[in-house]
This record gives sequence, C-alpha cells and structure tokens, in this order.
Amino acid sequence: MDARSPLALAPEVEDFRRQFEEVTNQVDALVSSLTDAEFSWRPSPDHWSVGECIDHLNAIARVYLPVLDDGIADAIRRSMYAAGPFRYNWIGRLHVFLTRPDSWIRARALRSFQPVPSRSRQEVMAAFRAYQVQYVDRLRQANGLDLARARAASPVWGWLPMPLGSAFAVLIAHERRHLAQAQRVLQAQVRSSQR
Repeated sequence: MDARSPLALAPEVEDFRRQFEEVTNQVDALVSSLTDAEFSWRPSPDHWSVGECIDHLNAIARVYLPVLDDGIADAIRRSMYAAGPFRYNWIGRLHVFLTRPDSWIRARALRSFQPVPSRSRQEVMAAFRAYQVQYVDRLRQANGLDLARARAASPVWGWLPMPLGSAFAVLIAHERRHLAQAQRVLQAQVRSSQR
C-alpha cells in the first residue's frame, strides 16, 4: 500500500497539475497587459485574435470535461488502479504529438470548437480560469487510477479511445499550442503597429 497521504497526488498526476497551472499563469501573464482592443485584434479576417485563441481552449474544455468524467467513472467502476509511472500506447503518443506546438500538422477547428468572436475579455478569461480549475479537479479524481489502462474517448475520433493519461497530456499540449499561437498574434500586432 502507498504510504503517501490520501491528499497527495501521484508524481505523474502532480506533473500534469503543475503543467496546467503553468499554462494558466502564462496565459494570465500574456493577457494582463493587453487592452480590450489588443485582446480582440486579428492579424487578418481568417486568423484568430488572442481572445479567440483562449476561447477556443474554452470550447475544447466544454467538450473534453464530460469525456474525462466518463473515463474516470469507468476506470473507478472497473477498479483500474495502479501507482505508475505509466507507459502510453501509440494512439496516446500520436494524439499528443499531433497537438504539440511544434507539430507540423495543422487542421481547422471543428465547428463545435470554434471561438465565439463576440465574447468579452472578462467572460473569456473567467471561463478559461474556471476550466483550468476543473481540469485539476479531474486530475484529483483520477489520482491513483491506472492512467495507461483507463480510457477516454476522443471527442474528434470517438471510435479511437486513448489512455486517460494521454488525454490529460493532449489537453496540456493543445493549450501550449494555442498559447504559442496567441504569442504569434501579439508579435504580428507589434509589427503591424510599427508600419
């Protein structure tokens, strides 16, 4: 039996928690000095603003949180517990690779994942912070589960489930990808203002 406190997170779960917190802090730092106009500025009509990059993450969270809930509930019901560290299958590793910021694969977001352009900065940021807290809550619920054997359905490819741990890794990689996109939007904004 594990001698850790029941409140302590397993090392892998703690690492995921730390990464969600890191991304939250980076997004807050990125947005904190922006005016509302800068938050909503688009480099072109077919590119997202900083706000839309973040609201896209909110749209993902609305779809992914129920998927995580189902995966966690199923693993608990089936008593899929293990201490880790975990090794993920090729499906999980592929999902993470495809969503990383440095992945060369680009795809248009599905309609259900599109940001809503008219949302205010306050609304977007409040939702983002709330979803980050919910992800950490799901990590706490998943603490002690076998993150490699437990499965989460892919919201995009429902027929191709991935390990629950990979689902958390995908979410973090995806958030980093769109944080990098938002940073590129700010760089384009600076270049545009210097012309």
